Amino acid sequence: MARSDTRFREAYNRILDYCGALPPGSVMPSETGLAEIAGVSRTIIRRCLGRMEETGLLAWSGREKLLLRAPLAEDRIDLLRPEGGAEDLEQRFLDWVLRFDVPAGTALSVAELSRHFDVPQHELKEFLAGLSRFGLVSRRPQGGWMLLGFTRDFAIELSDFRSVLELDAVARLAEAPVDHPVWAELAELRAAHLRLRAAIETDFHAFSKLDERFHQALNSVVTNRFTAEFQKVISLIFHYHFMWDKTEEKTRNAAAIEEHLEIIDALEARDAPAAQAAAGRHLRTSKTTLLSSLRHHELA
Repeated sequence: MARSDTRFREAYNRILDYCGALPPGSVMPSETGLAEIAGVSRTIIRRCLGRMEETGLLAWSGREKLLLRAPLAEDRIDLLRPEGGAEDLEQRFLDWVLRFDVPAGTALSVAELSRHFDVPQHELKEFLAGLSRFGLVSRRPQGGWMLLGFTRDFAIELSDFRSVLELDAVARLAEAPVDHPVWAELAELRAAHLRLRAAIETDFHAFSKLDERFHQALNSVVTNRFTAEFQKVISLIFHYHFMWDKTEEKTRNAAAIEEHLEIIDALEARDAPAAQAAAGRHLRTSKTTLLSSLRHHELA
């Protein structure tokens, strides 16, 4: 399967996930806003909108896009297995877990998962053994595997560990040399935050991808293989919680933009204590939001 088709399929399913949290009759964001949500170009977004219109999900006329009905399971596009290896399998498995397709405590059938993810059973067993270090799955005493799931305790522990890693990254970033590429990235992020703040009334849904990019930039100054390993999981989980609870989304995202800008201000001033204090406040807010999202799904 061509890479462009892979991106279209992934983007289409992400847009369906987003639409699943909206009531029928909702006005969809702009193409730019949808592109931010899905992390793809507007060209791919237009392909997604065209397919949604064909399947009766959407009424599309110029800039006006109206959601007609809730997406169904059969609306999703199958993702053919790309040549991504173990990293791709990890992404797809976590995607499956974090959409809450199965409850915590579910016994996992290697044979069924092998068919579902289109990977050999031996590869899946190796993957589950490696994934168990994150505490999302565990071996069953009688053999096989069990999904421990994304629980309140897991969310608290993950948030606390995220704070340790990110506060260290912020301290290192404040001391980065002036020619480090992170400063140019922060300048671009400042501009992107200001643009979104100006368009928050209509494009507040686009914050999720901007948040992911912001935290990736903060952590980019740390070259530690163990940190990098956990950051993949942390990034994906904190990205997903934006999809779980849409109540007060605009207000919440607007406040987070201000928190991000406060961190950027302190970093650009090379004020490490102020940057860490601002980052600490933001991380506490993120933890509260994550736990609130879990309560929205009745998981806490």
